[in-house]
Amino acid sequence: MPEATTTSQVSTAVADRARPERSLPPVSVAIATRGRTVTLRRALDAIWAQTYRGRIDVVVVIDDARAPADLGLPAPLDPSRQSLRVVVNDRRPGVAGARNTALALAEHDLLATCDDDDAWLPGRLDCQVRALEADPALLAVGGSVRIVRGDVHTVRRAPRHRVHLQDLLDSRVMELHPSALLYRTRPLRVVGGWNEDIPGGYAEDYELLLRLARSGPLGLVDDVVADVHWNGGSHFFSRWRTVSAALAALLGAFPEFAASPRGCARISGQIAFAHAAAGERAEARTWMRRAWSDNRREPRLALTALVLAGVTPDRIQDALHARGRGI
Repeated sequence: MPEATTTSQVSTAVADRARPERSLPPVSVAIATRGRTVTLRRALDAIWAQTYRGRIDVVVVIDDARAPADLGLPAPLDPSRQSLRVVVNDRRPGVAGARNTALALAEHDLLATCDDDDAWLPGRLDCQVRALEADPALLAVGGSVRIVRGDVHTVRRAPRHRVHLQDLLDSRVMELHPSALLYRTRPLRVVGGWNEDIPGGYAEDYELLLRLARSGPLGLVDDVVADVHWNGGSHFFSRWRTVSAALAALLGAFPEFAASPRGCARISGQIAFAHAAAGERAEARTWMRRAWSDNRREPRLALTALVLAGVTPDRIQDALHARGRGI
């Protein structure tokens, strides 16, 4: 279903279109990809269809040296203000290394990211550039997203307009999704970009947001800015040992979690679930006790108990994804 548009949104969009293109800040775009050419084409089509009249320069980073040189990608619709560059990841294999490859090539003060299986809505850059211009303190901005799972669409509304470190410790804030984020490039480089040392590269986007939020606030717009496709194709869908190792490392890397019992319980519950899904029952119970000590209402305790009782983890994930939620 298309999103409703208010009179104020229409007025602002008209004003943006009347603004000279040369006064709009140019935007670099980073897309990391591996083996998903069909959905990558859809992502690029959505970028070329942006209503934003400023310059858009896209770098697609192939995280697979064996991939063919010609992917048959859609060309820019307006070459006078849109460009496409395709390169191979020259850093550590994985999403973090691929995004850092794109970050090194980014020429503009703003950098947007998109997963290769998602798609932007047409007005995404308009509203997000406007938000960053209105609030110079923001280091990055996300927005409401629409979870797409087959024919089921679930909108996840931005819960607030400003997100601070404490908010991110308490909750992942899923609306700060990689396919919905527009960063200021300089702060992104100051914190070192994406962490390529995380076990398996899991939760590299969340880890980056935590480091950014140590320096300043992040923002969210009310507009739905991206379709996030959940069809069971995640790289980490059943790599439970990788998930548990990465999340345990995350807790160790951010002592700030000590000030967020809710956040500690959330991640401990995720680790417990991952251990249970991997058949590591003793480890699962250990992390359940940790989650229980921080927050007895942590919902992942019940989910982990279901896995320990014999319910398959994929069945639980499928049920959550159908509601636009995850573990």
